[in-house]
Amino acid sequence: MGPKDFRKDRRHFYPKPAGKGAEKAGRPAGKPPSRREGGGEWLYGLHAVQAALANPDRKLGRAALTPRAIETIGKKLLDRVKVETMEPGAIDRLLPPGAVHQGAALEAWPLKSRELEDVLAGAGSEGRRIVLVLDQLSDPHNVGAILRTAAAFNVAAVVVQDRHAPPQSGALAKAASGALDMVPYVEVVNIARALDQLAELGFWRIALAGDGGQTLAEAVPVGDVALVLGSEGDGIRRLVREHCEASAMIPISKAMESLNVSNAAAIALYELRRG
Repeated sequence: MGPKDFRKDRRHFYPKPAGKGAEKAGRPAGKPPSRREGGGEWLYGLHAVQAALANPDRKLGRAALTPRAIETIGKKLLDRVKVETMEPGAIDRLLPPGAVHQGAALEAWPLKSRELEDVLAGAGSEGRRIVLVLDQLSDPHNVGAILRTAAAFNVAAVVVQDRHAPPQSGALAKAASGALDMVPYVEVVNIARALDQLAELGFWRIALAGDGGQTLAEAVPVGDVALVLGSEGDGIRRLVREHCEASAMIPISKAMESLNVSNAAAIALYELRRG
């Protein structure tokens, strides 16, 4: 199925939020570091902190933990960092207002992006490989929830555009519940170019949109799949959509106009793994 011109139809799954080296798919050689490669960031929540401590690729600073969190996490993981024992209220003061930390906060540097081709080469060959491509999603809670679902369904990589995605913040890591350190999070300069690379690697590219010409079950072929999800406000950009072989929808009741993007991702991944 060839790409269509979707310029006049802006329907998509995702309602607008309230209030709101070489030229591979990774960063080109010589490009300055992205905003994600600056200083440390406080990660918080037991699952996020445990996963970061268990990830040998993480550069870590200090940990601020309650005695109960120290006991839960265990000495083996905590040997990597300097531990400061604190009461919950003291940890509160280190973090953004309202952060639910469960007695655990960890200073960590953002994960360095990896080359997409290298990630997929190590993804194994048992069953279908799935890559999620996020086209300018902006809400860290949505991206975190998608990462969590991606880990549950053994997704090979989650691809984002380096300058149009939320930073690897504590909020994103908490929503991901540890999955930020489990699923390869690949930052690329250009989503359309990354889709071209995925096609060269044998992936069938599907844009998930409310006006898709067929259901996802009908669009899914045998073999590897790259599933594109659009932003919460504008959906999938036209140029990105033109780099997909098919567009597909998830049939929903007319009583609801759209699905949240993280819910749509969960349903789609279940369908892809079921087939």
